[in-house]
Amino acid sequence: MESRILQLISALRAGGARISLAESAEAFSAVNLMGVQDRERFRLSLRATLIKDAKDLPAFDKLFPLFFGSGTPPSMGGDPSDDMTPEEAQMWAEAMRRFAEQLRQRMERLMNGEPLAKSELEALAQLVGLNQADDLQYQNWMAQRMMRALAFPEVQEALRELMEQLQQMGMNRERVEQIRQMVQQNLKSMQEQIRQFAGQRIAENMSERPREDIVETLMNRPFHALSDADKKILQREVKRLAAALRTRIALRQKRMKSGQLDPKATIRANLKYHGAPMEIRRKDRVKKPKIVVICDVSASMRFCSELMLSFLFALQGQVRKTHAFAFIDHLESISEDFTGANADEAIQSVLWRMPSGHYNTDLGWSLNDFQSGYMDTLNSGATLLIVGDGRNNYNDPRLDIFSTMTRRAVRTVWLNPEPDSMWNGDSDMKKYAPLCDNVLKVGNLKELTRAVDELMTRQQS
Repeated sequence: MESRILQLISALRAGGARISLAESAEAFSAVNLMGVQDRERFRLSLRATLIKDAKDLPAFDKLFPLFFGSGTPPSMGGDPSDDMTPEEAQMWAEAMRRFAEQLRQRMERLMNGEPLAKSELEALAQLVGLNQADDLQYQNWMAQRMMRALAFPEVQEALRELMEQLQQMGMNRERVEQIRQMVQQNLKSMQEQIRQFAGQRIAENMSERPREDIVETLMNRPFHALSDADKKILQREVKRLAAALRTRIALRQKRMKSGQLDPKATIRANLKYHGAPMEIRRKDRVKKPKIVVICDVSASMRFCSELMLSFLFALQGQVRKTHAFAFIDHLESISEDFTGANADEAIQSVLWRMPSGHYNTDLGWSLNDFQSGYMDTLNSGATLLIVGDGRNNYNDPRLDIFSTMTRRAVRTVWLNPEPDSMWNGDSDMKKYAPLCDNVLKVGNLKELTRAVDELMTRQQS
């Protein structure tokens, strides 16, 4: 109990509440006096001793149940087949066999009202980056990502089809509705279990995260879990990282100038010595890349693309030519924005022309725009670089155009913040990925920096 109280105090401090050691001691004294058997009295004793400013009350009220909840999963219903007739039970079994194995397993768990095991929640947390989140405003966002990883949209659609099949097979409409309501309640209970787990994990992260290594922490935090304040810190950090990359790449290019022996140049240079090899000529192995980059600047990808454009602006001296494009529901050339000397002004100009908001991302239509006006940029050894999550809102992905683009490019690299396990729903990544030479996960700044370094390294070899 004492450790949980200390975690609560640390989380409150991380959230901005000012709590002194004396106030912490008062809290423990109050708990010793009031006891912990009555949960409400326990809560009020902590609230009265720890919170001195009214503005911190909402944070306490949100954090307390995350550290001192019931500890048990939400109540879930029973098995709907318990009181079915033999004929209804047979219909139920037949309908269930018609679904794919992946959905069937999740459906059966919902029918039986089984909550997720701790190990499953931990695996989901690792998958979506929950272990790096320490801001409670992203609790619901993280929970939604965990549910997406569990294929919840597909499960809900399967439930709808299952109810229709049961009616077609002759099951009583009232019985079907009873089953539907019970399963929906189980589904809501599982969603609440995931949301509670996400909140508890974020609260624990808040209590344990040392503030002095904030930059290193943010480097590993998923882009979608960053607050506005976090983004400002990383915008400054990316300039330092880009400068370091630029220096390292320039040194690498300098060392590679003494390449392999060039026999023809050596013979020509030594004709004046009657063929004696007095001067050796070598081939220049430096090969600055030409890059054609297409960035998704919709709401879900905006910050990742912004950082990628910052890198490319800073590395102009190490690139032969850059053709840059941005898209949401249509494609725009942004190369002209990178002709000035100020990276911030260039990028803000792009983002101002294509403001964030709720858009219907349409990569397929944007590829059509590229084919119409910019296909000739893919020549002379150009690398095609796509920065996006591949989520296309079920529009035509235009694989025919993308296939042509990859054939014209010497190499195609796709940078995606989502792991392949989340390429479901409206994601077309499973269709695009086989056409690429490489797909790199760039869910945080550290991964993005590594991907840019690898991109530049491969182009010089």
